[in-house]
Amino acid sequence: MQIEQPVSQDEIIPGLTREQCHAARLARDARFDGRFFTGVLSTGIYCRPICPARAPYESNVQYFRFAAAAEQHGLRPCLRCRPELAPAQGGDMPALVAQVLARIERGELADSTLGALATEAGITERTLRRQFEQHLGASPKQVEQTRRLLLAKRLLTETRLPITDVAFAAGFASIRRFNDAWSHAYGLAP
Repeated sequence: MQIEQPVSQDEIIPGLTREQCHAARLARDARFDGRFFTGVLSTGIYCRPICPARAPYESNVQYFRFAAAAEQHGLRPCLRCRPELAPAQGGDMPALVAQVLARIERGELADSTLGALATEAGITERTLRRQFEQHLGASPKQVEQTRRLLLAKRLLTETRLPITDVAFAAGFASIRRFNDAWSHAYGLAP
């Protein structure tokens, strides 16, 4: 399993250089919202480029194309800018990856297996995992886990549902699995 690293100093996100990402986050430019996420390595948090929090030093920052890649790197979402609300950006990823990603976002991986999704897409499970790692920086299972956790976070902050209902609505099979995943991802109880 590989952790996403910046591609190069020139172009770290397809179509964006490190300098462009830096300028966009300092300006809190809404045009870049959802195109990349800023990981603050000193705090262990990742944010949207529009985050109202004080801007961290550039030496403490790593840029990620997707929230799942930031979470795979061990970062947790910001409570102020709420990365789960960022607009989705398909961008320049292959149609096959975009198609499977859309199916995962609809929750189909929770109801099926990765092998079944790969077979329906016309590729092997190994190829699908490799394509996700290459283009998203995370495996399909990690993307699904991030999707469920961000949905649960959204339900916890925007509704008055009990935690048990939130866990099941977000696609967790049990409250124990939800608590374990939440504690591992965010370092605190839901």
